Amino acid sequence: FLPAVFACFMASAARSAPLPESGSALVEDPRFQEILQRSRSLTQKILDSIADTHSSCIHTETLKLDSSDIGRFSTMATNIGIPPAPVLTAVSENFTLETGLRVMHDGLQLHQGLLSSIAPRLAEKDKVVALMSDVRDLKIQIAKMQKMNQSHIAAPPTSGSVELRLPGEFEVQVAAHLTLVQLQAFSWDVARCLRSLDRSAGDDNQS
Repeated sequence: FLPAVFACFMASAARSAPLPESGSALVEDPRFQEILQRSRSLTQKILDSIADTHSSCIHTETLKLDSSDIGRFSTMATNIGIPPAPVLTAVSENFTLETGLRVMHDGLQLHQGLLSSIAPRLAEKDKVVALMSDVRDLKIQIAKMQKMNQSHIAAPPTSGSVELRLPGEFEVQVAAHLTLVQLQAFSWDVARCLRSLDRSAGDDNQS
C-alpha cells in the first residue's frame, strides 16, 4: 500500500508533457473539453469533500487524514484486502491519452467499490454515500471521454465490488481511513492529469 501511495505523490509532482499527436485532435474537440470541464469540477468536489467525509465517519483518534504515518497501516491494508490505486501520470508519448483515461476509470471504479463495501458497516454513512455518488458521476464522465476516443476498446463490465475482511469495528475504521487517504491521493493525480488536457487553462498547464 505504501509504495502505491508514494507513487501517487510522485506522479502528482511530475510536470505535464506535451500531448502526443495521436491524442491531440480529440483533446481539441469542444465536446471533449466540455466533458473535461465537468470532470474537473467533479474531481474538485471530491477533493473538497474528503476531509468532511473523514471526520464524519472516522472516530478513532489515531486515524488522522493528514497523518504522515500511513506506513504503519500497510500490513493491515493487505490483511483487510485494500488494493493499491493504479498509478496515474501525465499524458505523454509513454503514457497515452487512452491509457490515462483507462487508469482514471479503473481507479475510480476501485474506490467506488471500496466505499460501497465499507459504507454499510459505518454508523455515519451519509457523507460516504454522497462521496461515492460523486466518484460514480466522475467515472461516468471519464467513460464518455473514453467513448470519444476512437482507439478505445471497451473493457468488459465489472461489478466493481471489493470484498474486504472486516471482522471488527477497528478494521472498519482503518479501511475507511485508508480508502479516503488513497482516494485523496488518486484524485490529486486525476485533477493534475485533467488539468494538463484542459485547453482553457492556457499556460497554467505547465505549472
